[in-house]
Amino acid sequence: MDHLPEIFPFERRLDELGAQMADAAFYANPRRAAEISREQQKLSQLVADHRAHARLQREIEDASALLKDPAGDADLRELAAAEMPELERRLEQLRQAVLLAMIPPEPTDSRNTVMEIRAGTGGDEASLFAAELFRMYSKYADGRGWKVQPMSSSESERGGFKEVIFLITGSEVYRQLKFESGVHRVQRVPVTEANGRIHTSTVTVAVLPEAEEVDVQIDPQDLEITVSRASGPGGQGVNTTDSAVQILHRPTGLIVSCADERSQLKNKGRAMTVLRARLLQRREDEEHAKYAAERKSQIGSGDRSERIRTYNFPQNRLTDHRIGLTLYSLPQVMEGAIGPVIAALQKAEYDEKLAALTGQAYLPPRTAGTDD
Repeated sequence: MDHLPEIFPFERRLDELGAQMADAAFYANPRRAAEISREQQKLSQLVADHRAHARLQREIEDASALLKDPAGDADLRELAAAEMPELERRLEQLRQAVLLAMIPPEPTDSRNTVMEIRAGTGGDEASLFAAELFRMYSKYADGRGWKVQPMSSSESERGGFKEVIFLITGSEVYRQLKFESGVHRVQRVPVTEANGRIHTSTVTVAVLPEAEEVDVQIDPQDLEITVSRASGPGGQGVNTTDSAVQILHRPTGLIVSCADERSQLKNKGRAMTVLRARLLQRREDEEHAKYAAERKSQIGSGDRSERIRTYNFPQNRLTDHRIGLTLYSLPQVMEGAIGPVIAALQKAEYDEKLAALTGQAYLPPRTAGTDD
């Protein structure tokens, strides 16, 4: 019978939170108080479920012993046999609940998200597909009640995007979208193809958790800010003021530009949001790189050079290469129905973390013939 990991560290943390909540100054910081209260509630439920699992496990052991005792009461053995399936079902249900609660949450999962979509190889076709991905994510966000706020964009001659950067705000946005980072490959006949040949193009997607000022400290002396006159579509006012903002972060060489708003102040604020997100991502990438040799994740590190997914229009097929998932519902996916893909990626991450928690070998799901 599978045993759960020890509950003592979680009980100790629960006691620590109880002591903090008993302090007279606990509610002086309402935001911090709310975070601690939520953690305390989750830990209380975890401890209660762990104890219920232990009690149920003892019941099953007693029932098993009764079933194996030929000298025991026949009626009791019959009753134990009848109850055993339900007891085992409840035990597994509690086990899964406890293990899920023991997996430490990612600190950025609840964050809003900055997404950057850039056309890769494929010229006009890549830029057109970049625009389609932007539409796909926007429709998915709308379906979840999230808000999409464009930050910066560069249009191609055929109406696609060379680059588009946008902020998505809502509940647990990063948790849902973090696996979208990487190279998205499209296979189809471009509108510019006269001979009906299938072309392959790529688009790069970066998903960055929105950074708060407390996460990333930026010295104003490290910034080189330049303003210029905005250009492109946007009405009469777009070319009459120096509203476009470009920020260079000297220590890292990162450059962020924003010109979508007519207000220089708004463009500067949006550019700083993107810069903070990129700096936070860089810091996290550096931390992850320290363990890359020890921990190879099939979910992927979010490395932007990693080909994660193929959209094959002639076959109506979407394939996520990291988990071997193939769906034949590409039109629905492009209309924002990417929930099944995200759910499968989250399940794979959960299974991997669960294997690490229980000390078991993790065998990632694979499907033959999905690497083409």
